[in-house]
Amino acid sequence: MPAAASSLDYNPETRRLFVGLDNGTISEFLLADDFNRMAATRNYLAHQQRVVGINFSLQCEWLLSVGRDKFFQWHCSETGRRLGGFQSGAWCTAVQFDVESKHVFVGDFSGHIQVLKLETNGVVTQVTTLKGHSGSIRCLEWDPDSRLLFSGSFDQSIIVWDIGGQQGTAFELQGHSNKVQGLKFVGHTKQLISGGEDGAIVIWNMSVDRNETPEWVESDNCQKCDQPFFWNFKKMWNEKTIGTRQHHCRKCGCAVCAKCSANRSTIPLMGFEFEVRVCNACFANISDDERAPMATFHDVKHGVVAIHFDGTRGWLLTCGTDRIIKIWDVNALVS
Repeated sequence: MPAAASSLDYNPETRRLFVGLDNGTISEFLLADDFNRMAATRNYLAHQQRVVGINFSLQCEWLLSVGRDKFFQWHCSETGRRLGGFQSGAWCTAVQFDVESKHVFVGDFSGHIQVLKLETNGVVTQVTTLKGHSGSIRCLEWDPDSRLLFSGSFDQSIIVWDIGGQQGTAFELQGHSNKVQGLKFVGHTKQLISGGEDGAIVIWNMSVDRNETPEWVESDNCQKCDQPFFWNFKKMWNEKTIGTRQHHCRKCGCAVCAKCSANRSTIPLMGFEFEVRVCNACFANISDDERAPMATFHDVKHGVVAIHFDGTRGWLLTCGTDRIIKIWDVNALVS
């Protein structure tokens, strides 16, 4: 290869392999029947910098890619001709494509996701921008049946965007203690597999009706006991008291003081599989059934940088920061 490989996409039906390089080129290869040989067929001069994401659509014969040059590029895989492109405001980091609606989802380094519409005449139209992450987007996954978009970020969270509902609904999944590096959705079991640098593989049950996390309320006083927060000088002076720090209940979103939010609880329906701060009133109302976990956690003994799931065999492949590739039989977990 003329430069280091930085991304790839493989189509098993046609045995076509697309390899993105550090120099911005995408090289296409055709693998032999016995997988012992590969023949170079075409080079796409797609980007000016590293290619970080590739998505090949056999139905459309389109090759979609994103790179560190902040560009999304769209090529015809039959002729090699460039069909169109879009410039993002930051490094592009991930790409997913919906064949039915011809929508592309492009994640970037700023934590935003651009939703683009591809027209047959080569026009790329920006539909909207999804904003919810406080860190860079690392990975995207698309479920065409439920029309859900999953995004994993450096902010350690996963957001589930209900694209099909068209109501702006988004659910958070909090189960990692480090960057989320890989996502794979298992359609027939409605489970999401996530891998992170914390060395954990988490399998989420996505067949349940989850609740959105509330917007945090901003207030000058505790909404439970009326204790002033430390910036409310007027109330502190009038009542001759010392202000306290503001916290937020993860269940209702109220602004509360430490005394009124002394408890911690899991809230799996809201995606909180770890214990988080809740106000005393919400803690008393959370039942044991509501605390029942909706995800399973598995230690893979290395920081995960990429994952791949083979649904026919039930095998999960993880690539780690220790430069080791591991293959796991997860049939007992994904069923």
